[in-house]
Amino acid sequence: MQSGVPIDRQWIYVLEDGRPIIDWGEDLIQDILSGDFFPAKRSEDSHPIRDDELDMLKRAGRVERFDARHVYIFSLPERPRPTIE
Repeated sequence: MQSGVPIDRQWIYVLEDGRPIIDWGEDLIQDILSGDFFPAKRSEDSHPIRDDELDMLKRAGRVERFDARHVYIFSLPERPRPTIE
């Protein structure tokens, strides 16, 4: 049985172009639908994600469940980290 990873809902936004994203801090954003990472500034955010948008992600198979505090997201690619030389 799959289990979603809890992400604090305050870090999940929808950009002006409609992409749902997770703000990982340090100007690193992850697209929830594609899993892609890209740099972005907080000013590009459109609004905190709403329940109807989370329902869409649930139907798309990206979100397991959500409540007022957390969104349980199915597996996404890990964030890029610098390698040790």
